[in-house]
Amino acid sequence: MLSPPYILLLGDPAGSCHVYDPAENYKVVFSSATYDEAQTWLLEDEYEPVEGRLSASEL
Repeated sequence: MLSPPYILLLGDPAGSCHVYDPAENYKVVFSSATYDEAQTWLLEDEYEPVEGRLSASEL
């Protein structure tokens, strides 16, 4: 497990969001119809936000 744990949250043009876990070979660990649902899930699982954004094209 990475320390601190990292996840990757990506949204698509339709507005849905997917949470990927790099420690599990970027497996999707959560999907939601909105960013707010994904954010709530992350906060409930005690993830902490990191400032900034990364474009999917930079990966």
